[in-house]
Parts: sequence; C-alpha cells; structure tokens
Amino acid sequence: MAAPILEVDMEHPSPRHIQRAVEVLERGGLIAYPTDTYYGMGCDLGSKKAIERLYQLKGRDKKKPLSFLCPDLSDVARYAHVSNFAYRTMKGLTPGAFTFILEATRLVPDLMMSKQKQVGIRVPDAPLARELARALGRPLVTTSVSNTDGEPLTDAREIKDAFGHGLELILDGGVTLNEPSTVVSLIGDTLEILRQGKGRLED
Repeated sequence: MAAPILEVDMEHPSPRHIQRAVEVLERGGLIAYPTDTYYGMGCDLGSKKAIERLYQLKGRDKKKPLSFLCPDLSDVARYAHVSNFAYRTMKGLTPGAFTFILEATRLVPDLMMSKQKQVGIRVPDAPLARELARALGRPLVTTSVSNTDGEPLTDAREIKDAFGHGLELILDGGVTLNEPSTVVSLIGDTLEILRQGKGRLED
C-alpha cells in the first residue's frame, strides 16, 4: 500500500501533523518531507533497521554515509566533536543550506559514519524539518528524494509514485524547486567546500 500524503505548512507546521510524523518515525517508519533544499526521505537515527531500509529504498551504497538533521546547534555537539573553530563557523551559517562534515561521537551508529569516523550534519533553514527532529528527540537521518537518474523529485505526488511503496508517510509542502545543500568540511579546523550548493559562504 502506498504511503498517504499529508499537506503541511513548511513554515508553521501544525503540532498535530508533527505528532503524526513522529509516531511513524518512532515505529521505525520512513517519511518524505520538504526541506530548505530538496525533499528529503528520512528516519529516526535511533533505528538501525529503519536506516537500513532507507539505504535499500534509495538504492544507495552503504559505503556512502547518509547525513542527518539536528534541530539546533546545541544538539550537534552530542553527535560530533565541535571545536571552537567549528562552533564559530556553524554559528554564522545555521540554520541554513549547509551540511557540515565533522568527527563523529560514539552516539552515531557505525552505519552513519565514513571509514574516517566522520559524519555529515545539517541544521536546516526549514522550520518543519527542525521541528520533526526536535519532537522526535533524536536527529533525523536524511537523503534527498531523487529518481534513478539522480534528478530530484519536487512534488509529493511524484514521490508517492516513485517511493510510496517503501514510505509510511509523505508530508506535502508544495512543489520545491531548489538546490542541494553546500557540503563543508570542518575537519582539522580547516574550512573546505566539498560541494557548492544552495548555501553561500561569504569571505
């Protein structure tokens, strides 16, 4: 059975809608939701089974770790080693369209780390996505929703057609025409842009 579609307000999500999505996540379910970049597919960082299902649904190689969303900067420090340099850098760029590469703490499942024990973390500029992670009480594992050619799906109905069989819920925030996040490495207190996306760094 294909996942139901629930219309949501991205900027001012209703607590009832957030609660419904969180109940799905807590049961180990997968959801699709709009972010400040592309639509994302996600699950609870605390559910290994859900993370494995997400890899399978996306058809993604497990050697390529997924990133996850935190509701705010104070939460990031639980899952990554944040130096003073990293904190100052992220403080100026969050919430925003950036994924930060940092060294992971022991709270991060092995499945989510690179061989170097590094992890990608976002604090998105999308109230809905942040509210989901906040209400869940744990980060939200995330990957962009794209077709087999890697083209992002921008509409909830397209997502239902392509992935509805593997999702438990689709949050519809309207059509999103966006860019991916900018990936920034902060390893070794050196700032390096690994992928230029929507987030812009001013000198």
